[in-house]
Amino acid sequence: MSLFERYLTLWVALCIGAGIALGQMFPAVFRVIGAMEIARVNLPVAVLIWLMIIPMLLKIDFAALGQVTRHWRGVGVTLFINWAVKPFSMAALGWLFLSVLFRPFLPADQIESYIAGLILLAAAPCTAMVFVWSNLSNGEPHFTLSQVALNDAIMVVAFAPIVAFLLGLSAITVPWATLVLSVVLYILVPVAVAQWIRRRKLAEGGEALPRLLSRLGPVSILALLTTLVLLFGFQGEQILAQPLVIALLAVPILIQVYFNAALAYWLNRVTGEAHCVAAPSALIGASNFFELAVAAAISLFGFTSGAALATVVGVLIEVPVMLSVVRIVTRTKPWYESGPAVRARAGH
Repeated sequence: MSLFERYLTLWVALCIGAGIALGQMFPAVFRVIGAMEIARVNLPVAVLIWLMIIPMLLKIDFAALGQVTRHWRGVGVTLFINWAVKPFSMAALGWLFLSVLFRPFLPADQIESYIAGLILLAAAPCTAMVFVWSNLSNGEPHFTLSQVALNDAIMVVAFAPIVAFLLGLSAITVPWATLVLSVVLYILVPVAVAQWIRRRKLAEGGEALPRLLSRLGPVSILALLTTLVLLFGFQGEQILAQPLVIALLAVPILIQVYFNAALAYWLNRVTGEAHCVAAPSALIGASNFFELAVAAAISLFGFTSGAALATVVGVLIEVPVMLSVVRIVTRTKPWYESGPAVRARAGH
């Protein structure tokens, strides 16, 4: 690990501060960048996500995707966490903290809207960004890609019914344009580009592909940090205007992230799955597809609603929190691999 990567947490903290400060100093610039979007998908952020994930996708050999069936335990755990646990546990946490514990500190007319935003956030599993977290935790790239594709397919049919059920709505308007465009921009396009580059480099032979991957490594991290600056620059005014509300909304989200990550990690260990699968499984179970959540909140409740603010809080804490989960699953690898089921399967 390079010196730069070793102190990544420090750079993240500095970028968060820089984003908030720059957003206050140059609000017009950030408004212009923030307005560069189609169907609530910000195009500059999309380009940065390409720079983040294409180096990871270059490592994937599509001919080896069939081997993912060996990790059916990890697939089952991740799907269970994403669709049977995550939305419902968030609804419970949202009610407990916002309706009960934090009620005296929040505007009463927005509490239900805040809870709705948390549910929208939890019902949308992460897509592209999980490639970054998986790579940082030495996760199995084929498993990660297959899980992202499977989640996207399930999300098309499951997102609306789950959200409608938990919000008590007879129907929910799914922002299909955002969902489809996000899948195209964040999954299909970078996968196609990465595979085209991979084939060209492999055709050159020798060390062409490893050399390219080595050069692109720093680009990926810099894109991640630049994304942080933009996200916090976009929301700097909200953070400074409502710091207490944002801090309180962050509490159930943080508990949800660590709970889902820990449960997925533990279930993989109990079933004897390899650590390279358990790590991305935990990360996929913990992270969110925030573009879809924000778009759904705005379309259902309005741009200035509590629901929209709650989903934005999810955006703001996504990167630093997921980096902490990466650190946890990486440092606990010896403990994970000491599990009886894991050792038994490794022995075979």
